[in-house]
Amino acid sequence: MHQPAITGSGVFTPENIITNDELVASYNAHADLFNETHADAIAAGTVEAKPHSSSDFIFSASGIEQRYVMEKEGVLDPARMYPNFAPRSDEELSIMAEIGVKACQIALENAGRDAEGVDLIICAASNHERAYPAIAIEIQQALGAGGFAFDMNVACSSATFGIQAAADMIRSGSVRRAIVVSPEITSGHLEWRDRDCHFIFGDVATAVVLERAEDAQGVHFLVHSTRCGTQFSNNIRNNNGFLRRTHNQMEDRRDMQFMQNGRKVFKEVLPLVAGHIGGHMAEEGWTSDDLKRMWLHQANKSMNDFIGKKVLGRVPEPEEQPNILQDYANTSSAGSIIAFAKHSDDLKPGDKGVICSFGAGYSVGSVLVERA
Repeated sequence: MHQPAITGSGVFTPENIITNDELVASYNAHADLFNETHADAIAAGTVEAKPHSSSDFIFSASGIEQRYVMEKEGVLDPARMYPNFAPRSDEELSIMAEIGVKACQIALENAGRDAEGVDLIICAASNHERAYPAIAIEIQQALGAGGFAFDMNVACSSATFGIQAAADMIRSGSVRRAIVVSPEITSGHLEWRDRDCHFIFGDVATAVVLERAEDAQGVHFLVHSTRCGTQFSNNIRNNNGFLRRTHNQMEDRRDMQFMQNGRKVFKEVLPLVAGHIGGHMAEEGWTSDDLKRMWLHQANKSMNDFIGKKVLGRVPEPEEQPNILQDYANTSSAGSIIAFAKHSDDLKPGDKGVICSFGAGYSVGSVLVERA
């Protein structure tokens, strides 16, 4: 059995930023257009008028101040309100593979490695650009990596589930070096025309390199243990899929984009996640006093504050629970990895932490690491 370690991490950040003020101006213009178009039905009570949004509402509800997106003009067009990506031929690199490769290259450089030495690539993300061939295999070819590759989707927990799969294979000896890459183009599945969720998501791509600790070229984090859990729930859902046309449902339907019952999610997920982390730590003989840092899923500041307090038994210090969602918004499975990549260099040998992501499913994955 071999000791797995995270030896490199990388974050690709798109160039385009949408601030809350920009988003609100666009959404409110869309709401006015919708209400004007459907004025008679709204007056008759058969259609519900769309309310305005505000920057204060967004920040108080989520802690988000801005988000990065791959394409901005389409999202901010009141008559469109979703990205406008140019189509690509089958011979061109897909948009997911393109940003995934960039994140992988940063992570490999951080690890002091070349792609040729990679045995496994897992593309772990909440949505994939196509059913097949796998995006992971496309990334493998574009990087010039060896071994094998496959896609994984466990919604917002995809990255930590991918880390568990890669760590287990390294531990058993079936692979020596792996990359878990999460290209999250969440702007494509967000319903930007819905006031209750139009501000939630942003785009990004992250990657982590895992290998045998004995092979590490520099600073690395020992993966002491991983733990994953799932519990079915409809409270976060997206009904789009390859069977859509067979159900004669090709029209523009609300349930074909991101949907959530936020209050139920808050009520049900928080104790699930806090209990998961606490149970995982107890299994490994860790206590709250052992934790130097928590890199949590970046969905909502209030959620992270609640989980941090439950796990530590007190209000976490800012450096103990770093948040990045104010800048990136919710980036699905990539959020905890962004936090890890940007807030881990200061840890000293022996410092311990937990990477945790959670979301639709419900699903939750945690990774207990130690700076070596």
